[in-house]
Amino acid sequence: MSNPASPPAVGVLDQSAALTFPPGFLWGAATAAYQIEGAATEGGRTPSIWDTFSHTEGRTVAGHTGDVACDHYHRMPDDVRLMADLGLKSYRFSVSWPRVQPGGAGAVNSEGMDFYRRLVDELLGHGIEPWLTLYHWDLPQPLEDAGGWPARDTAGRFADYAQLVADALGDRVKYFTTFNEPWCSAFLGYGSGVHAPGRSDRADAVRAGHHLMLGHGLAVQALRAARPEAQLGITVNLYPVTPATDSPEDADAARRIDGLANRFFLDPVLRGAYPADLTADLRKVTDFGHVRDGDLAVISTPLDMVGVNYYSRHVVAAPVEGVEREAYWRSPSCWPGSEDVRFVTRGVPVTDMDWEIDAPGLVETLERVHRDYTDLPLYVTENGSAFVDAVVDGRVDDPDRLAYFDAHLRAAHAAISAGVPLKGYFAWSLMDNFEWAWGYTKRFGMVYVDYDSQVRIPKSSARWYADVIRRNGLAAH
Repeated sequence: MSNPASPPAVGVLDQSAALTFPPGFLWGAATAAYQIEGAATEGGRTPSIWDTFSHTEGRTVAGHTGDVACDHYHRMPDDVRLMADLGLKSYRFSVSWPRVQPGGAGAVNSEGMDFYRRLVDELLGHGIEPWLTLYHWDLPQPLEDAGGWPARDTAGRFADYAQLVADALGDRVKYFTTFNEPWCSAFLGYGSGVHAPGRSDRADAVRAGHHLMLGHGLAVQALRAARPEAQLGITVNLYPVTPATDSPEDADAARRIDGLANRFFLDPVLRGAYPADLTADLRKVTDFGHVRDGDLAVISTPLDMVGVNYYSRHVVAAPVEGVEREAYWRSPSCWPGSEDVRFVTRGVPVTDMDWEIDAPGLVETLERVHRDYTDLPLYVTENGSAFVDAVVDGRVDDPDRLAYFDAHLRAAHAAISAGVPLKGYFAWSLMDNFEWAWGYTKRFGMVYVDYDSQVRIPKSSARWYADVIRRNGLAAH
């Protein structure tokens, strides 16, 4: 496929200037429970959909599972000391639903919740702000057996779980986000099936997306009632979507993918309505009978902040005969009703995930959310890159990842300079971990993990990030 006629800017912004971030800017790093904790059957934890999925033959690379992962469950105090050594001001982690409420119903599992109590206490003891994500894709398996996210009841169960976590941890946790990347849960989990639970049904994917947002709204209401002082939000993965050429057909392809990737979630949460063009596109998939009176009012319950996960840009083109390669988020089944849209690769630098590196796209994304949707504080809750790393003489140098972070932090600063109320940045990820269907074959961490010995080695990007935090900004090149 040829490059776009007028390709958007890629790569890096001005690298020459020293840049200082606003006072109080929240510097952090992020992880997720199933990706790092391990201890899959300890302390009363029961299976999640990712346990079932990863133990199903052919679902993950080399049959990798999160059974042990980074063994964070046992090594948590040491990992928090590592965060402190790096100077992190905040740590974004997720709570494992089946660890604290086995089966997704009933009373709190005290032993499981105690792990998070200890984690929060360790963080606060080292001056690190806890940033709690309620759901990072680990639905309790019994709830999936009862229908999963396509079933309306799951939204109510999620709100009950949110209440339990707020009761246990809300006296010490200020920041709560409900969901991480509901697009992935809905369209990779129930559309393409490349993520747990591995189902492939277009209508189920759309229903799942709606019920995830309904669960979000119900959880925000429960959290607000329990902890009115808490800062509440959601984390969405967003992409600038660019037409491959200036043709009307490519522009319409971009509109369609933007609807599914971005507006499907932003509009209901921040505007209280689905976009009319999106619902029209999806009429061949669903009649939206799953949307009941009052749902959108619940979904748009007011928030205190919005988290944005940013990795890359989508460049798309109008349908032609045949389909380009299917690769992860480019798989047609990720895009119900728009399966025929083509994703264009432009020949620009990519990460080990084959994701194009496009730092200016972060500015574009943040400016759009602020301009078109909200004046709320924004946080970059994930941004990072996978590259092939190697230990040489006890060190891990990762210049490509360091350059990626540098470029995207310059983009974050550019967004602030343009008036975006960006209040913090969380690098993805603190450490190498279980990268979902890719298993342990992709490394996103600033800290290298030897999965055999569980030894942690801060990479050169970690030492660089520690200096960024110390100076609250970027040095001149």
